[in-house]
Amino acid sequence: MQAGCVGLGIMGRPMALNLLKAGVPVTVYARRPEAAAPLQAAGAGVASSPAALAACVDVLFINVSDTPDVEQVLFGDQGISQGARPGLVVVDMGTSSPSQTQAFAARLAQQGVQLLDAPVSGGEVGAINGTLTIMVGGEAEAFARALPLFQHMGKTITHVGGSGAGQVAKACNQIVIGGTVLAVAEAMTFAKRQGVDAAKVREALLGGFAQSKVLEVHGQRMLDDNFKPGFKGRLHQKDMNIVMAEALALNLGLPLSAQVLQYLNALVGSGEGELDSSAIYHLVDRFSKPAS
Repeated sequence: MQAGCVGLGIMGRPMALNLLKAGVPVTVYARRPEAAAPLQAAGAGVASSPAALAACVDVLFINVSDTPDVEQVLFGDQGISQGARPGLVVVDMGTSSPSQTQAFAARLAQQGVQLLDAPVSGGEVGAINGTLTIMVGGEAEAFARALPLFQHMGKTITHVGGSGAGQVAKACNQIVIGGTVLAVAEAMTFAKRQGVDAAKVREALLGGFAQSKVLEVHGQRMLDDNFKPGFKGRLHQKDMNIVMAEALALNLGLPLSAQVLQYLNALVGSGEGELDSSAIYHLVDRFSKPAS
């Protein structure tokens, strides 16, 4: 099975490399030749456009930042839809709007092309190690075709439901992570203001019902003041904007999500959007200092 990859950034590049390491024939497209160079050196072919790539592969993975970027890759000048053959499976592995994903799938279906939405959790480390959690929406037949390739990229792979269901699952993931990061930031700040060793507090909580991956990983980041990005704040902001736009369309109240988004807005507005999103700890810490 021939695989194609568009979007060779922090997530897309290691995912494509894992396919190559598994012996899967891979062809890539990148706007910048230097982005494709490491893949080409590892044995990948290089296509001149998304349309050209779509014409020569069976499953085509997209790893781009936002819904408009996905639309451009799919339907823009020399986009995938211009070269796609019936039977092609396209997989959007970024985080996009669920409702827009359904619209994209309907447009591609008119050409006999199936779209899977397959956003991931696990960050750059998970992409490198091939241990991502992959949440998939779309037709069961397309999922079955793509599954052998997913298994070279991820460890936990779940077919959630129909088109857009993967994006809904990822939105839920971002709600839980954002809310938990904010809770951990408040807890660490509370402990410090009480004059108690926050590292010891974290150690105690990890042994109880408050234990979580967020407390384990991001709690340590807060103690170390190390916010080298696993997942950048500006990208988490983008994801929470998707959550709130969908909630607005459904007349759904999500007060915690709204609060998390405001913290992420402030993080990006303060110039720290390139840091890991757990750097909202800085804001909680600053907001909690007594007035001089």
